[in-house]
Amino acid sequence: MATPTTLPAAFTAGQVLTAAQQNALRGAFRVLQVVQATNASTTTISTSTFTSINLSASITPSATTNKVLVIATIGAVLKSQNTYGQAKLFRGATDLGTLAGYIGYNNATQDAGSSVSIMYLDSPATVSATTYEVKFASGSNIASVQVNAQATNSIILMEISA
Repeated sequence: MATPTTLPAAFTAGQVLTAAQQNALRGAFRVLQVVQATNASTTTISTSTFTSINLSASITPSATTNKVLVIATIGAVLKSQNTYGQAKLFRGATDLGTLAGYIGYNNATQDAGSSVSIMYLDSPATVSATTYEVKFASGSNIASVQVNAQATNSIILMEISA
């Protein structure tokens, strides 16, 4: 596949592009495939260890130089006082270090709902099937967080040509 490195740094008015430059423009940074998965079942988490919430999707890149854009949306209800939720993205067993901060904070005695999104551009450097998964944790080992209690969570994977 053509790469954008064959293009000039700037174009001038009236300049005619070569066939190679036109092909490079056509092939660069396109979305090659899109995969989506959702999960509407409620999972209760009461540990600060990142735990599966059954939100994952797999994609098979067509070239090792291509990127994968991951977009995930996660909703949770904080069931305990003085707690918060956290979401994290994994590629297989590899923690991608994309902590989606504190999902809400409940300092009251009633339930508190919140949601968060993760966007991450990954370079998996493989043409093998690759699974991305969102895991979730409670901010306190004893506090209860219900994931998917109010909305369907989703993960979208997009292969972007290099």
